[in-house]
Amino acid sequence: MPRAGEDQDTWDQRRGPAGRTGRKGARVSADTITHVVVPGTFDPVTLGHIDVIRRTRRLFPRVTVAVAASANKNGRGTTFTLDERVEMIREALALEGLPDDIDVQPFTGLLVSFCSQIGAGGVVKGLRAMTDFEYELQQADLNSHLSPEIESVFVMSSPEYGYVSSSIVREIASMGSDVSILVTANVAERLREHYRS
Repeated sequence: MPRAGEDQDTWDQRRGPAGRTGRKGARVSADTITHVVVPGTFDPVTLGHIDVIRRTRRLFPRVTVAVAASANKNGRGTTFTLDERVEMIREALALEGLPDDIDVQPFTGLLVSFCSQIGAGGVVKGLRAMTDFEYELQQADLNSHLSPEIESVFVMSSPEYGYVSSSIVREIASMGSDVSILVTANVAERLREHYRS
């Protein structure tokens, strides 16, 4: 609404050509977002990740899965190399019958820089619990500060995958137990090979 003493024309000018403002007063583009990024370490990719990617593809015509290098995640390296994680996701998407136009790319550095580089207008993250929300909200606020033009979109986890995480999968696999209900067949095999060696 216009401020006290402000006419409609002044209000429209203040709102800008997009006609609305986003978080922290940043102008939001009126253009429809057609390309989004689903980022993550995917160490390894789980059926929960695949579910988020599938649902994101239903919402947006162009999806890029961005695999973060994350060499020092949680103070340790990743279980699988960046190239292995990219390959596993591509194989998993094919096994699950997802459209082959979903792009999978590795990236290093800032996520918002990667989004700008490939022309993506939004970031989609899956949420499993309140703890996820608190962390992801902080990240979304930071991304909004760094690149106000990039929108953050949250997709709630499907109930059957709410408990699934890469760390749980690794822990179960490291004990020699079957993880085939949590990951695709190619990932289960990679985990068996990794922990067997």
